[in-house]
Amino acid sequence: MNKEDKLIPVNRIKAVLAEKQKSAKQLCVAVGKNETTVSRWCNNKIQPSVTQLQGIANFLDVDIRELLCSTK
Repeated sequence: MNKEDKLIPVNRIKAVLAEKQKSAKQLCVAVGKNETTVSRWCNNKIQPSVTQLQGIANFLDVDIRELLCSTK
């Protein structure tokens, strides 16, 4: 098992995009970020700020908590 296999996802942005049938490209436009940044969010390489998470939640019409994974 390598290091990446052990990482626990911090956000569910990629999953919620799929559930809402929205693309990462649409999210880029909605939140004013480039594709690289959104890709890194979706792959849990970096995390958006709380303000950015709220913008993502608004775009996806979900509660901000739906974008976060439980750490329990």
